[in-house]
Amino acid sequence: MCRITGVFNNEKSVELVVKSLAVLTNSETACFWLCTENGDWYSKDLQELRQFVSGEKSKKCIACCCSASKASLLRKASKSKFVADAEIYNLNELKEKYNIAGENSQEVLSQLTETFLFQKGGFANQTSLTNLLFLKKIEGAYAFAYWMADELLIARDILGVKPVCFAHADGFAFASEKKALEAMGFLHAITLDPRVLLKYNINEDRSRFDKREFFSVLPEIEKDKKEIKEELLNLLRESISRRIPQKEKFGVLFSGGLDSTLIAYLCKESGADFVCYTVAVETAGMNEAEDLWYAKRVATDLGLKLKLKTVRLEEVEEYLKTVVPLVEDTDVVKVGVALPMYVACEAAKEDGISTVFSGLGAEEIFAGYARHKRVKRVDLNKECLSGLLRMYDRDLYRDEVVANSQGISLRVPFLDLDLVDYALKLPASYKLTDAEDKRILREIAKDLGLAEVASRKKRAAQYGSNVIKAIEKLAKGSGYRYKREYLRTFYPTRDIKLGCLFSSGKDSTYALWLMLKDGYPVECLITLKSRNPASYMFHTPAVELVEQQAEAMDLPLVMKQTEGEKEKELEDLQAALRDAKVKYGIEGVITGALWSNYQKERIEKIAAEENLKVFSPLWHINQETEMRLVVNNFDIIFSGVSAYGLDKSWLGRGITEEDVDRLVQLNKKVKMNVSGEGGEFESLVRDGPIFKKRLVVQESEIVEEDENTARLVVNKAKLVWK
Repeated sequence: MCRITGVFNNEKSVELVVKSLAVLTNSETACFWLCTENGDWYSKDLQELRQFVSGEKSKKCIACCCSASKASLLRKASKSKFVADAEIYNLNELKEKYNIAGENSQEVLSQLTETFLFQKGGFANQTSLTNLLFLKKIEGAYAFAYWMADELLIARDILGVKPVCFAHADGFAFASEKKALEAMGFLHAITLDPRVLLKYNINEDRSRFDKREFFSVLPEIEKDKKEIKEELLNLLRESISRRIPQKEKFGVLFSGGLDSTLIAYLCKESGADFVCYTVAVETAGMNEAEDLWYAKRVATDLGLKLKLKTVRLEEVEEYLKTVVPLVEDTDVVKVGVALPMYVACEAAKEDGISTVFSGLGAEEIFAGYARHKRVKRVDLNKECLSGLLRMYDRDLYRDEVVANSQGISLRVPFLDLDLVDYALKLPASYKLTDAEDKRILREIAKDLGLAEVASRKKRAAQYGSNVIKAIEKLAKGSGYRYKREYLRTFYPTRDIKLGCLFSSGKDSTYALWLMLKDGYPVECLITLKSRNPASYMFHTPAVELVEQQAEAMDLPLVMKQTEGEKEKELEDLQAALRDAKVKYGIEGVITGALWSNYQKERIEKIAAEENLKVFSPLWHINQETEMRLVVNNFDIIFSGVSAYGLDKSWLGRGITEEDVDRLVQLNKKVKMNVSGEGGEFESLVRDGPIFKKRLVVQESEIVEEDENTARLVVNKAKLVWK
């Protein structure tokens, strides 16, 4: 269990990396390794390491920290500039298949990377699908960074069990957790999508994202149900067997529900040495937690070792002081899941246990959530796939940072690659009926003699443990109407209501998304509709669609008209901010500013007059990286172009990664702004992760002024439920 970090193209790279290590360190961390182009340093003490590198001047630096059991990894790390947080379960298979040597996960990953992703001393310019196949053969959880010469490669396991985040502004930085990047001054880090390899060219300060092949729901499995159940059970057995640590007692997060009971049953079947951990809140006026009741009953029936940890109401508040900043979020569900998990990992640590199994993933691949019931049966597996695509940012990051904080290695048997691949191709009728979810998994449990468990309805951890009831009671006792408002008091930096200056385009939408992902409460959108198409301050093409976009995102909108006269239009902006303060109580404002001081300085001046804080999460982000991230996460079109090399053919169609490549080439020829902040183009967002409905342009026309200047006029558009 390690944590990794690095900084490039920054004069303070070494100093910043040491700051990052200080945040990534937990009570189990016992050794540190840091490397620049001038050499590397190893220490068992962070303060000593800081002294070792105090005079080191370098703009390139990587490092990692890990527990004492992993110390040998760091001593060998100097052989290559490679850092990894990795647990590979099929090491022997990989070594034999690819004819490589290595004693541990880090060494094997390092050699596999060199073998498949390097050509003539550097990374392949275009990573072929063939070269990426080795990553699909790795069974385990990993995040790694490999630095060779002037290139850096960052990758993680395809489902995203192990975290890694990055920021490309004022240089380039990465770290296992967002809070480490925040400590270095990179306040709005991005979680790396597991479905891409990040390649960073240090000399050119450029990032590229190579897509990896994900799972498919086709072809659907056409076999007898009995045979399918046998194969599924064998896959789960194999997954658990691979993850059981050798000669070491481990833990199982246990609720007495279907998923955790199946894991515990099969662990016992294998003869493994383990303990089940159940957490619940107990206080006067509350019924016994459902998970507590079931856990005791099932453990007794199956002869499982069970450790119960009950938490009093006043203890819940103390735990929240730790858990909320730890998961970097005030979302009630995230915190409600994280708290009992934290307590369970804390108990496991007290027992000397360093590995814990979780049932996470079963709901996604076997259709156990309410949202699965809302889709057509023909689309059920697509919905399961969609959920898997979002798990890394929604669930896995939370669980991994919670477990790591206690020095616990988290293992998730239901996210075994072979099991996931198989489950996604099951007929929908085997997963879901009007009366029953996770149908085939329940039938397998019945076949194993777990009839009572098989019939138990899903009870999410936050409810089954009584944690949500406890948070609600504490919130009301503290005078808060909403649980989330109460939770924000434990994360003061996020306890500020925001409005977003919104234009309908990519920058304001992306900035909004980043702030929401960072856990900030956004109360409204604020739009200035200018009558002057040449406004110095405000986006004008297709701005009339903002109302539909606001509806699509389920956010209220404050809209003001402005004549668009230079400087005078700022008075209209100030009036809009005042309206947002009165109607929605905003205390700060989000902008999509990238590099334009003209806009940023004027917004900050007006905001200061209104006693509003300004957040510009895209400020000084690398423009090419921003464009690539936008097109990978949002569906955007160009609504206007005005630059040499662009023409009307760019308007009204979805912008792709290949289009970004074309913009980069144009920039080399004519020095245009790749992100369009200089007015080269305007954009319109049709869909994205914060849209509950997508925007469909039904009727439009193109008005062309000259060969390189044109705009899209949208005459009719509608919203469609996703």
